[in-house]
Amino acid sequence: MSIKKLVLSISCLLALSVSLFAKADTYIYDYWGEIEKSPDAYRVVKVYYASELGAGVEMKTPTNMFCKGDSVYICDAGNNRILELKYDSEKELKLVRIIDSFNTNGADVINTFASPSDIFINEDNTIFIADTNNSRILKLDNDLNFIFQMTEPDDPTYETGKTFMPEKVVADSKGRAYVLAKNVNKGFIKYEYDGTFSGFYGATTVIYDAMDILWKKFATRAQREQMENFVPTEYSNCYMDNEGFIYAVTKTFNEWDLKSDKAKPIRRLNALGNDILIKNGHYLPIGDLQWGNAAGIKNPAKFTDITVLDNDVYLTVDETHGRIFAYNNQGFLLFAFGGRGNINGYFRQPNSIEHIGKDLFVLDEVNASITVFTPTKYGELIYGATEDFACGEYDDAADKWEEVLNINGNYDLAYIGLGKAYMRQDKYKEAMDFFKLKRARKYYSKAFMYFRKEWIEANIGWVVAVILAVVLIPLIIKRVRMFIQELKSL
Repeated sequence: MSIKKLVLSISCLLALSVSLFAKADTYIYDYWGEIEKSPDAYRVVKVYYASELGAGVEMKTPTNMFCKGDSVYICDAGNNRILELKYDSEKELKLVRIIDSFNTNGADVINTFASPSDIFINEDNTIFIADTNNSRILKLDNDLNFIFQMTEPDDPTYETGKTFMPEKVVADSKGRAYVLAKNVNKGFIKYEYDGTFSGFYGATTVIYDAMDILWKKFATRAQREQMENFVPTEYSNCYMDNEGFIYAVTKTFNEWDLKSDKAKPIRRLNALGNDILIKNGHYLPIGDLQWGNAAGIKNPAKFTDITVLDNDVYLTVDETHGRIFAYNNQGFLLFAFGGRGNINGYFRQPNSIEHIGKDLFVLDEVNASITVFTPTKYGELIYGATEDFACGEYDDAADKWEEVLNINGNYDLAYIGLGKAYMRQDKYKEAMDFFKLKRARKYYSKAFMYFRKEWIEANIGWVVAVILAVVLIPLIIKRVRMFIQELKSL
């Protein structure tokens, strides 16, 4: 081999090694939609595989996770089992038991699972399992005793003729189950506490193009049959927060509908199934704003799962780029991190995200692994400032935002957070300065309104005096002149 070829080969290997071991940079977007590098908000604690946990064979097509208390449940669908893990004070995951069957209590039902895709444990410790290939949702007690099963709805509103394949399930405090099933695009299938079907919930809005409607009017029957029907899209995953609202994500949309807010890839559904997600940020919560073509990946973010912390910060995982995006309850991006790859902090195909406290667990379907993340000091400060403000501790919130700025002077949300804190402290002029600096027009206008009101109240006395002087002095002068003229005429 020539020296030239040898040098070229070494250069290629070095470039490859740099790309393989590159750091999973954390970033945000500035006001102009440009990426701003940021300190790490999370660090990797450890990456776990089933063999390291003592679970025997490696996980095969793991589909979803659920956390409650200090327990982590993983649906190992390919092995027809559910792994129950314990997350201890040392931030270690340990296997508690393998759930691959349940007690039938004499009921004439199959007591094993067939590709269990999801698990949810309610406040009363009842267990709901989406037993996908057995076409049912199981309800069990805490000791894995069978209570009842929910099967395909026998109702005219439900389209029959397709295999019933429930994939996701959550339940409210009353025991009502909300189920996402494959090939069902009417939203969640809702079951009452006794397992009876009660209708659909939160159907997505139909997205269509005006040109398609016009074209259909003039197309032949054969052409219309070949065209895509205008039907609601399916949700890809869901999470029920501590207030009973369901967060749902969808990855079925047209790219050009993202920035116009027609796609709504993240939704927060109220009791009526309406989307009430707040979007006060500079940009919509859609993940990456720039869809380049790095490494052949050019699509926008497609969220496969979502989790919501107790402070109302919600985090989504994107299967397109392998990234995690965190937003506060106003829709501002707090940070994004991760990527596609085989090193710690990167993923090949992340499909589920959960949390215990503020620690995150991300399930990778292809790698069959669980990555555990814990916040850094920088991340804790962001969370702390957010929580202090929500609790009315505005001085503490301002102090934490200042610490954030000491670490990262380009963090726009810290300036906005300081502005909000000062506004709550009635320091409107200082608030206006911070809002103006980061072009937060909505908040600037609000602070200016209060500043103007405060200024008028403080200066109303001399303002009225000036107004009276401006009005009365000309009248007095006019009367004096008239009086002088009358005197001269005498």
